[in-house]
Amino acid sequence: MRAWLDLFYPRVCAACGGPVGDEPGHLCWDCLAGITYVKSPYCSLCGDPVEGRIDHEFVCYNCTSTPPHFDRARSAARYAGPLQNVLREFKYRQSLWAGRDLVRLLTACTEAHYDPAQVDAVCFVPLYPARQRDREYNQAERLARGLARRLGKPLLGRCLARVRPTPTQTHLTARARATNVAGAFRARWTRRLKGRRVLLVDDVMTTGATVSECARVLKEAGAAAVYVVTVARG
Repeated sequence: MRAWLDLFYPRVCAACGGPVGDEPGHLCWDCLAGITYVKSPYCSLCGDPVEGRIDHEFVCYNCTSTPPHFDRARSAARYAGPLQNVLREFKYRQSLWAGRDLVRLLTACTEAHYDPAQVDAVCFVPLYPARQRDREYNQAERLARGLARRLGKPLLGRCLARVRPTPTQTHLTARARATNVAGAFRARWTRRLKGRRVLLVDDVMTTGATVSECARVLKEAGAAAVYVVTVARG
């Protein structure tokens, strides 16, 4: 079936735009090989990788000085090279067909770092309604929906809302990012959160300010634990 579809509707790589061969999905072998996966050593709390050799578990300076509200965060790969291109296409240019490839990365990351049996439900970082209307979809929601389906877990799609717009965080410092998102989220349908261990999904994690604020709100609403998984780490 795939061969027939490729004959009439040839796939192109979501990262480079070149042809995709026999490999599944929408990434060519060269771009798949160009993804820099997150490997040890990394902070045991936020998952931020560091250069060099460290033979013991450690917590980074940022997590020590300002402990995040989530219990643990992990990312599949670095936000660079082909993966950065794919995420931009997926997020801003409606290249939704790349979602399956990104969900595969999320699933592999989740199964490598978490015990799915210890996760009760999946949720995602919400967009402000006006921004979602402009974009027509929330990329984190689509990733979370695919991941929840693969893990066989319920998706808590209405338990977290963004209640005020926030400027882009791209050029902000870590402290400014935390200030920017403070009070930007609110928990809803809190009965569905009580005592549950929640896996929070987003596309990219940089300083962790956004997912930490989401985790704070979820825990205040009764979540027993909040684990974070993202496709990329900035």
